[in-house]
Amino acid sequence: MMLNRIVTDNTEVPKVVTASREIAAPADKIFELIADPSLQPRWDGNDNLAEARTGQRVRAAGDVFTMTLTMGSDRTNHVVEFEEGRLIAWRPSEVGIEPPGHLWRWQLEPVDDSRTLVTQTYDWSQLTDENRLPRARATTEDKLQASIERLAALAEGG
Repeated sequence: MMLNRIVTDNTEVPKVVTASREIAAPADKIFELIADPSLQPRWDGNDNLAEARTGQRVRAAGDVFTMTLTMGSDRTNHVVEFEEGRLIAWRPSEVGIEPPGHLWRWQLEPVDDSRTLVTQTYDWSQLTDENRLPRARATTEDKLQASIERLAALAEGG
């Protein structure tokens, strides 16, 4: 897969970052933890999400949900890809503003009835807000992997 790259200070930073792990839980159980925004702060490896009100469970592309960040501001998330139990992706933005172009994607591939390959992708190849570039560059594979590890602990533990 070709990765878009940006050069800063003579170092290349991938604009599409991915992490994967097999989780010992069925895809539908894991998907529920991702598709219900009120559960996302429990597994957020970036420690960026504070809370989301209940009742915002994503059901289709075009849905919108709102999260409160740990710094206190709200983010609106516009769901752009959705397949129940398998795929969900959203573009975050400040409330009332068009998304600036970055994307969070979760893909779930059942291995069997009790195991699922989970892949998280952060894609900032279309990010247009220069103020967000430092944060985008800092979103590395290890941060994505931290979310997957927390998600695995929740899905496998209960």
